[in-house]
Order: sequence, then C-alpha cells, then structure tokens
Amino acid sequence: MNDAARREGIPPTREAAARRAEELRREIWRHRKRYYADNAPEISDAEYDLLERELATIEGAHPDLVTADSPTQRVGAEVQGDLPTVRHAVAMLSLDNATSPEELREWHARLLRVLGRDDVPLTAELKIDGVSVSLIYENGSLVRGVSRGDGVLGEEVTVSIRTIPSVPLRLLRPVPFLEVRGEVYYPVAAFREMNRRREEAGEPPFANPRNAAAGTIRLLDPRLAARRPLDLLVWNLARLSGERPPEAHSGCLEFLRGLGFRVNPTTPCRTIDDVEAYYREWQEKRDTLPFEVDGCVIKVDPIGLQDTAGATARAPRWAVAFKFPPRQATTTVKGIEINVTRSGALTPVAVLEPVSIGGATISRSTLHNEDEMERKDVRIGDRVLVERGGDVIPRIVKVILEARPASAEKFAMPRTCPVCGAAAPRAEGEVYGRCANVSCPARLKESIRHFAQREAMNIEGLGEALVGQLVDRGLVRGVAGLYHLKAPELAGLERMGKKSAENLAREIEKSKSAPFERVLYALGIRFVGERTAALLAEAFPDIEALGGAPKEALMEVFEVGPKVADAIRQFFEEPRNARLVEKLAAAGVNLRAGDRPAAVEGPFTGKACVITGTIDGWPRDKIKKLLRRQGAHVSGSVSRKTDILIAGADAGTKLEKARSFGVRVVETGEFLKLAGGATEP
Repeated sequence: MNDAARREGIPPTREAAARRAEELRREIWRHRKRYYADNAPEISDAEYDLLERELATIEGAHPDLVTADSPTQRVGAEVQGDLPTVRHAVAMLSLDNATSPEELREWHARLLRVLGRDDVPLTAELKIDGVSVSLIYENGSLVRGVSRGDGVLGEEVTVSIRTIPSVPLRLLRPVPFLEVRGEVYYPVAAFREMNRRREEAGEPPFANPRNAAAGTIRLLDPRLAARRPLDLLVWNLARLSGERPPEAHSGCLEFLRGLGFRVNPTTPCRTIDDVEAYYREWQEKRDTLPFEVDGCVIKVDPIGLQDTAGATARAPRWAVAFKFPPRQATTTVKGIEINVTRSGALTPVAVLEPVSIGGATISRSTLHNEDEMERKDVRIGDRVLVERGGDVIPRIVKVILEARPASAEKFAMPRTCPVCGAAAPRAEGEVYGRCANVSCPARLKESIRHFAQREAMNIEGLGEALVGQLVDRGLVRGVAGLYHLKAPELAGLERMGKKSAENLAREIEKSKSAPFERVLYALGIRFVGERTAALLAEAFPDIEALGGAPKEALMEVFEVGPKVADAIRQFFEEPRNARLVEKLAAAGVNLRAGDRPAAVEGPFTGKACVITGTIDGWPRDKIKKLLRRQGAHVSGSVSRKTDILIAGADAGTKLEKARSFGVRVVETGEFLKLAGGATEP
C-alpha cells in the first residue's frame, strides 16, 4: 500500500478493504433509514458524511468492490410506510459534498477538464436543510407531489403538499406540463414553538426542523399537516412541455417565479473566488435566516453545459454542495436536572460545562426523555459532543465513551415530582413520568387555563394573562381557588375594571352548574378528553362513584381501555387530587350526572356510530342526542370497530375511510327515514 492510500485510511489489503466496505454499507444504510424513513437520526450530519466519504475512498481504490446496492450508487433510504410509491421520470440525484476550499477547487478543476474549458459561469444558492420534493403540474394545475425517496422511487405526498400556502395549486398562467423540484422546510421560529407545545403536552419533540418537515409531509391527514406551517422554495425546473425552457439555470428560476413559485434566490459567480466570498458571507449570516441551512450549492448556470458535464449514478458533475462546518463542540456533563412541564411531564436536562458554539455560550441541553437518555447512556461526568443548529435547542449528539471517567454516575429518573412531591409514575408505553397533581405549581397555570376553557367550565374572560396574574400574585393556588375569588380583589388586577371584575365573578359562579361531563373534562385527567368524559358521565352517577371504581369497572365503559383506566385510577389515588375534588364539592360545583331520559330502542341501539357532513334541520348535537338516547356509542373517528357512518352533505375523508373498512354508510335519506318523527330529546 502506498503512502497516499495509508494517509486516506484505506485498509492495507483487498480483503480488509472488502470487510470494511461491507461494514460501512450496513452502517450507512442503517443511518439512512433512521434519517429518511424514521426521522430519528442517531449521529450528526458531519459524522454521517465521514462514513460515506470513507466508503467512497475505499471503492475508489478498489472499483471491483462497488456493489449495485452500495450507498454510493443510491440517493436515500428505500421508501417505507403506507403512502403509495411513484417512480421519478427523472431521477432525483443527490449532491457530492465539498467541506473545504481545497475540495471545492478540486471539484471546479474536474468540471473544467470534463467541459474542456478554462472557465464556466456558475451560480450559488443556499442549501436549505429540509425535504426535497417534486411537484408536477398539468395544464397549470398541481396534480402530484412526490418525495425524493431513494431518488428513483418516492412517496406520493400530494395531500400534505397541497396544505403548504406557498405551493401554487394553480399557476399564474397555464403550461401543458411542468415538473419542478424544491425544498420543503419548517421555519425555525415555528419549529421552536411547536416543540415547546409538544414537550408541554408530554409528546417527544422533533430533533430538528428537517425531521419535523419530513414527518409532516408524510401525514395522511391533511388537517394535521395544515396545522404545521411548512414552507417551500423551488430550486430546479426538471421538465417542461408546451414551450421552450430558458437556457440557463438562473433563467429557469426567473421563469418559475413568473408562474407563481417562491424560488430559492441564486447569485451569479464568475470565478471560484466569487463562490468562496458568497460562502463566507452566508456562513456568518446563517442565523439571520428564517430556515436552517447547512451550506451552499454551486451549479453550472448554462443548461447546455450541465448536459455536457453529465452525472454519475449518484450525483450530477455540474453541481456540488459546499458544506458549512458543523457547529459542534465537546464539553462535560456537570449534572442532570428535572424539568416539569405544564402538562406534568418530567423531562431530563443536562447541565453542561459552558462551551461556545457558533458564537453562543451553551450550558444546558435537553435530554428529551428517559428513553433517549438511556439510549445515549448520558451520565454525570461524561464528555459529550454537543451540536447547535441556528436557533434550535442544543442537543447531545453522543457520549465520548473513551473519555468516560471511572466516577461517571448513571442518573435514575425520579418517580416523584421534584416540585410538589406528588407521585410521578411512568405509564406503560409512555416515554415520560408524569406528576399526578393537577395543582402542582409547575403546571398550575396550564391546569387553570384548561379548567376555564369553553369546552370545560366555560369561564368567559379568564384568559392567559389574567391566569398568570392570579397565580403569580398567589391569589389562586389550585383550580378550586377560583371559587373563592370576589369581584373587589379581581378589580385590583391589571386591566381589570370594576365592571370586568363583576362580569368575571358572575362567570365563575355560573360555571358551578356546568354539566358533569364538562367538569370531568375540566379536571385534566390524563387521556380523558371531551368524548371520554361524556362516556364516563353516562356510566357513573357522580364523582364519588367514578373515583371509587376499580380498573375493571372503568374498562367496561365504551372506548375506555387499560391505559385510560390506569390514568383515571392514578388521578383519584393521588391525595392532592382527592382534596381538590373535596374543595370543588364544598364550593358548590356540580359533581353529579343529571337525570337521564329513559333509553328507547331504535335502529342505532348498541351501535358504534360516527357522524360526518351536514343534514339540514338536524344540528350535530341533535343527532348525537338521538343516537345516545337509543343507547348508541358516538365517536369522532372511523375505525374498524365502527358500525355505522351517518354521512350528510359535504362528507369528508371519513366517508372514504368507512368504505375502505366496509362500514355501513347511512346517507341523508336513509337517516331521515330511520329517525322517523324523532325530535330532540
């Protein structure tokens, strides 16, 4: 083996190289699956790039070791899941990377040799860290959105793509056929807010904006996708028919802008020095952008020269990704603290020896949850690799095991709340332990806001700012404390005059007579939403009967399984919650179910029913009351256990789902016939 090969890390013999290449292929494909299919990467992009580079180096030295399924011959992970697959008419190739000015200049020199030229017009644009997609238009209308997938086969994600406001559903002027490629991304500010809400709700946060975008476009329910503010920038015109395309990449982007697309801005670069100046400028300014970037993309501008340069099986020769250096550093874990979110979830946080990364001093990093901490095996005293991406919360990439001191301590998650001392059990299948005390100071404001919302006790006027004042001034130390508030002390709060205070006092008093099911929902019992609260109120006459019911009795209630039953038992077995119920009873809050009308037999008796669409003269609540009067179980979603779907006008996706499950569909005419002369009970 020559000295150059030794410096590049190529194994000394062909047999050793073959073994190492196979190891790398398995490892790279595993990481690709974690990144593309699972949206749960285990290593940083920089570490992954090193693995690919090592494999490419070995295969370059031993071309006979290249296999058809080598990651160097493919683009991404194989498509998995329930979404239909689509074959790309033009493969969505990946990009080769340059990580230093020297590698950039090597790429440029190779390009000039291939083209037989002394120079070539280039463009530079930002490399958005998102999810690549292909959009297809026919006669000016969007007909299909497809993810990159493995570059040959992608997943059809049209339903989610249509929810992105910046994606034109109809072009500003029609063209017979058009295919464009672009990057779907999650804006950084929206990503941080979403992760904050997920953690408060006890849901695992996304690792980074790219994972959030990937997870969102794969959602099957467009309503869920629409709640996440994805955006898109177009970076390539792939196919066009019906008119002549521009002759340069920059011209293609201007053409697409004229059709109504948001395009990724491109900057002309005559020389490689211009490229490096562009790179340095945006490396300094990257944190000012509303999206994550991990480098810039350099392209040959004239389309004719792109065609001449051609491509390898993996990447075009006429483009390269000039990557920014990873924003990572090593530091020491000084301790692990427990944060209690407003939903009661206990989340571990690593306290770090302060370290500067990308101009910011990092001293804390979320460990997300107990499973994540165990998987990475983070211990007090460990040396760890920490990564910071723009405004995204710093994360521990991995533990440097070789540097682990003998004194490193394994951390045990507590099973009691560190704020109030209440039990904080971790339910089976959950990633968090949870404080069972709804009056815990760490979650009190959220508990009060939930208690007062329209679907619960409906205390109009008790908004977020006012709740903050009540808790911060010590006027309310639990939700039952609301019923001891008087108009004069409310009038002393900021932005609360006498009239407003009197109105709020009346609203609080009025809420005492809220229906039993609303009170149950207002208590904030884990997994007990509006629907489950209504079912419990039908099954138990009062709070005493519900609180004393064993798990087996709870599971006899329709749609209440072991997970929900355990959460109800944990709520009532927590002494602080029992005292809360006593205080609510003493304050005069209704804790009993009202007299129920006698059940009547009918065509819906004992059936699991779902309603979709509208039926003139029959408000949704009236239909529900009729069904429940007959002893039907009314649910909000279709499943294989659904017996009947009542489908009115403008029925949505529930109708398609019901038909796919073979569920009986009762449309307007049949429903009116079955309902007969029934009136609202």
